[in-house]
Amino acid sequence: MRDAAAFIRAQTAIAETPLLPGIRLHLATEITPIWQASEAFLELHGMEPPFWAFAWPGSVALSLAMRADPALVAGKRVLDFAAGCGIAAVVAAQMGAGTVEAAEIDPLAIAAIGLNAALNKVAITPLDGDVVGAPCRWDVILAGDVCYEAPMTAHILPWLRSMAREAIVLLADPGRAYLPRDGMEEHSIHTVPTTLELEDRRERKVVIARLLPF
Repeated sequence: MRDAAAFIRAQTAIAETPLLPGIRLHLATEITPIWQASEAFLELHGMEPPFWAFAWPGSVALSLAMRADPALVAGKRVLDFAAGCGIAAVVAAQMGAGTVEAAEIDPLAIAAIGLNAALNKVAITPLDGDVVGAPCRWDVILAGDVCYEAPMTAHILPWLRSMAREAIVLLADPGRAYLPRDGMEEHSIHTVPTTLELEDRRERKVVIARLLPF
């Protein structure tokens, strides 16, 4: 999608992510311009707000967990679900995953994932569209910060629970209101810096839990 790739290049800068040296991404450096530009682009193309332009705490925490223990993904079929900019997918590929797919419903995010994969010289297959309901073909599913709205949680959680019967499903949550309180097994905790322009505090404690099937 040439228009989307050109838009991303024009509205972002290549930057390293805090806590993850060596990972380079197309990221927003000033919040307001990217949101305003995206609103105009959205009007023309019917796309979502630019969540893909930021390294969100959930994905950063998943990336830290993989760097601390590459065996989580090494040699495995990995899905980065609701991948945003694809940071967790990039790190999974760097940690030796057998295959990496990154699912997003936003065409701009799909374009950003492709650009970020190329930037970091890793192989990622972007999945354009809603994969909820698909049969399991993965060994590990990474889900960073996906329980931020009630409708979203209601849509994805039954499917993720069903995936947990066949795959390891790791859910990274920075304290969102709609995270399920049961059926979770804590994996690790990470403190991730953020910005007051995106969050209500300068850092978030992110809990990574393994989702258990019901």
